[in-house]
Amino acid sequence: MAEKTSIPLLTPDIEYNQENERVTRRTIEQAIQDLNSEIGNLKTMQQSVVSRSLRRHQFLLMGSKGSV
Repeated sequence: MAEKTSIPLLTPDIEYNQENERVTRRTIEQAIQDLNSEIGNLKTMQQSVVSRSLRRHQFLLMGSKGSV
């Protein structure tokens, strides 16, 4: 897993600065992409754990007699 870093946004100028706006927008876009990626990784891990738990439970029930 990637290490988390904090990137402070640029302080706004009194007048509009297109370069600062571009950098700020890109920084926010990258943060959102990172969050989306982390959420996807967590969902994959959760599905894997649930899948393994179900398989284990099914395996344990194979030898049981009667209804469960």
